[in-house]
Amino acid sequence: MHKIKLRSLGFIMGIAGACLLCSFAFNGTKTKPPVHDDQQPRIVNIVNFIRLCEPRDKKITEDILYETVVKQIALMRKYKLKGTFLLQYDALCDPRYQRLLKALPADSFEIGAWWEMPQPLVEDAGLKWRGSAPWDPRADVDFATGYSPAERKKLADTYMIKFKSVFGYYPKSVGSWFMDAYTLNYLYKKYAIVASCNCKDQIGTDGYTLWGGYWNQAYYPSVKNAYMPAQHESNQIPVPVFRMLGSDPVRQYDNGLGTNRQGVVTLEPVYKFGGGDSAWVHWYFKQFVQGESLAYAYVQAGQENSFTWKAMKKGFKIQLPLISHLRDEKKLRVETLAASGQWFRQHYKVTPPTAVTVNHDLPGSNRKTVWFDSRFYRMNLLWHNGTLRFRDIHLFNEQFASPYLTQKSTSTRSSFFTLPFVDGHRWSAPQRVAGLRFKTILNGKDVSIRGKNPHITRTSPGVLHISWPIGNSRDTLMMDLNERQIKMKMNGTPSIRWFLDLSAAAGAALPFRHIGPHRIDCRFEGMNYSIVSRSGSFSTPGDSVAFRMTPENNTIILNLSGRSKPN
Repeated sequence: MHKIKLRSLGFIMGIAGACLLCSFAFNGTKTKPPVHDDQQPRIVNIVNFIRLCEPRDKKITEDILYETVVKQIALMRKYKLKGTFLLQYDALCDPRYQRLLKALPADSFEIGAWWEMPQPLVEDAGLKWRGSAPWDPRADVDFATGYSPAERKKLADTYMIKFKSVFGYYPKSVGSWFMDAYTLNYLYKKYAIVASCNCKDQIGTDGYTLWGGYWNQAYYPSVKNAYMPAQHESNQIPVPVFRMLGSDPVRQYDNGLGTNRQGVVTLEPVYKFGGGDSAWVHWYFKQFVQGESLAYAYVQAGQENSFTWKAMKKGFKIQLPLISHLRDEKKLRVETLAASGQWFRQHYKVTPPTAVTVNHDLPGSNRKTVWFDSRFYRMNLLWHNGTLRFRDIHLFNEQFASPYLTQKSTSTRSSFFTLPFVDGHRWSAPQRVAGLRFKTILNGKDVSIRGKNPHITRTSPGVLHISWPIGNSRDTLMMDLNERQIKMKMNGTPSIRWFLDLSAAAGAALPFRHIGPHRIDCRFEGMNYSIVSRSGSFSTPGDSVAFRMTPENNTIILNLSGRSKPN
């Protein structure tokens, strides 16, 4: 991300045993990794984006920024790694970058567009510059959402004309921290782009929020909302949007609970805990190549040059040899962003179900997690100290239009949301963490169920199966997730009475308008939507429980693909 001081919050993250490098060696593992082929690949994009200047720090000169890109290229070539460089307009206009990038072999390096709006682009498009420096990172100045649709067309045409005059073709990939649907659709229809990328989920980092989206991998966005996956081919922009930065699947979500701004725990090489730490990097890629992913796994490596080579060098020198080694072992493949976009379009007419699975956490922690995404919803399960809870469930609806679709933003803080059903971050406080918890009754009290290690597999295309043995019993909770529903069943004749309770912090802005026996009606940001139970019932027992889900015939089935509409 681009605000260095805010992003440095990720430095303070710590965890016991993170320095034990030897415990993450790939050699000697007893877990047999899944077989990967073209139908279930592990894909790595190395994407670096380039700015000409860094007005926030006088010590970061244009020469330092240029030298950063030179060093990135040299290390990528050393390990024979393909990659993508995305150019901000000011760098696109610079002769040094033009010469450097035009000299790269086209079969290994892709040159694309980085969609932030510096002063030269705005003025060359005939618009008035409102920034305080030649590049101003405030959201209403820096991003296309700060401009009207007519202005966005001018900005797009100006960039593309310049790019073609330099390289002789239009870019195939266009990335941004967040991209509006109007611009993305325009770039697809007029300039035939094949891939895009946007920021990971975050709250308040760098002054803007993206929360509740398709958590990782890639999705086809709605024509009304570039952050919202579409449910139908007719309502989607046929450009896959890949999620950037490689979030820590366990820790990133809870970072900053009870505050308005998250820190950062990602693969970005500048972070001391994260992409700049050898133990963390080896752990991350071990889970990446061994965890169940359903369709495919994806991560973006790389860094913008604003951080400088001095800050990112250590992380790059940890990551690139490892990525190269795993590529040579055929455990993952490295390709350009455009190649990934073309592969996605060849394989999927609509957004496929995918998963991110962590079976083994860092030393000193026994947490495990599963992220499941489809075109209808996303879901996260977290195991902690033997207990289990849904940490997150958000629904997707292609009719939920972005407020920036036709109107420009006038705020330095921009927000993108989907439709919440369980939000374990925004509904939490430091002393009360929200979640939908698996519970039972013991000695007349509601207590969390405790179990053993889960077993997570793909039983059929698009279906994730989870088997969770319950602690001191013969019971096993079986879960099946497909793109439309979640099914939970306790096998056999269970010896425990089980149910799920949603708890949230006092004062949390919950979306529930009516809770009936088999349906919960919700409203969020002007959108009405419902969750329907096909088996099991909802109730409101009180005592700080927002709702309870009780099984019928030992089974709960949640339909998460229901029709929603604006009021």
